[in-house]
Amino acid sequence: MQPLKALTLSIGNIETPVITKYQLGLLVHRLYCQKKYDGEPVNLHKPYADSADFNKYLKQLLGEGVLSQRRDLPSGVYTLLGSTRWEAEDATCTIDPFCYLSHLSAMSYHGITDRIPIKLFVSSPGSIDWKAYAQERMRKDLKEGFDFYIEGGMPRLQRIGFKKVGRVDVHCFNSVHHGAYKNVKNRTLRVSTIGRTFLDMLRNPELCGGINHVLDVFEEYGKRYLRLITDEIDTNGKKIDKVRAGYILDERLQIKNDVIDGWSKFAQRGGSRKLDASAEYKPEWSDKWCLSLNVFE
Repeated sequence: MQPLKALTLSIGNIETPVITKYQLGLLVHRLYCQKKYDGEPVNLHKPYADSADFNKYLKQLLGEGVLSQRRDLPSGVYTLLGSTRWEAEDATCTIDPFCYLSHLSAMSYHGITDRIPIKLFVSSPGSIDWKAYAQERMRKDLKEGFDFYIEGGMPRLQRIGFKKVGRVDVHCFNSVHHGAYKNVKNRTLRVSTIGRTFLDMLRNPELCGGINHVLDVFEEYGKRYLRLITDEIDTNGKKIDKVRAGYILDERLQIKNDVIDGWSKFAQRGGSRKLDASAEYKPEWSDKWCLSLNVFE
């Protein structure tokens, strides 16, 4: 079997809506290592592929229409033959393998908001952590072939900068706290868990429809998801997160709970803590939680 045919068949088995240069590089590398596809020998003689081999096959795949470049996708990202319809969420999670839907997009996915996001909100690690994750992923993907892959100048797993996928604007939130997320079955999609979504609502209400909407969502769904919310905030929340959640759950929702009551010890008297960190201070407060209730109608 000719290498181009084997690559084409390999690409046909991919379940992602788009493919990056790194993903294609893995296919080329594995084909050279195994020298067979589906039990049939492939006409290859070099032990490992190099950048010249990669560029040759990329050009051929583009020429044959197996891969296509689109202006509404970042450079180095290609659509697959027959993949005419794809969701921006899935494509984004393919382009950045360490990101996940968060904030208002996660709220929409979980059905806890009536707002329809006009842009896609995702969270991804900061630059240093992203590079460390990428190095770890490459070593896992390539195993003993890692050094040969690097020496051959093959495409590395690198962060691709983008602010738009298709017609959808993408807002990427970089955080030192890589949140809890779940993989969505039968999709190339990751989304923050319910508990993490509520924690993100406290930390960045401006990315979640604003503090008034956040309060509405807590009031409508807080009791339903109480255990998930308290578990997440108790484990991963900072002191101020626990104070904000404590005020909402205790004083606004009137929930009596030992975990929530325990958070009151983090209230800081004499401070200038605010319910909404992104808004200005307001001289109205909770005595128990020592929190400025800076909610503006």
